Amino acid sequence: MKNKPEDLNNHLFAQIERLSDETISGEQLELEFRRAKSISAIAAQIVNNGRLALDVKKSVDIYD
Repeated sequence: MKNKPEDLNNHLFAQIERLSDETISGEQLELEFRRAKSISAIAAQIVNNGRLALDVKKSVDIYD
């Protein structure tokens, strides 16, 4: 598998660092806000998909 949960964490922490950069402002900061919102939405979907896969695995194990 190419992407791992650690990769998601790395992307999220990198985004936090970009948002914390005090040297950016104005239009550049607004771009980072929009990027952070998109990354957050995608990350939530990834987490939800992982949760669903885990729930399916648990159900299969119970009834198998």
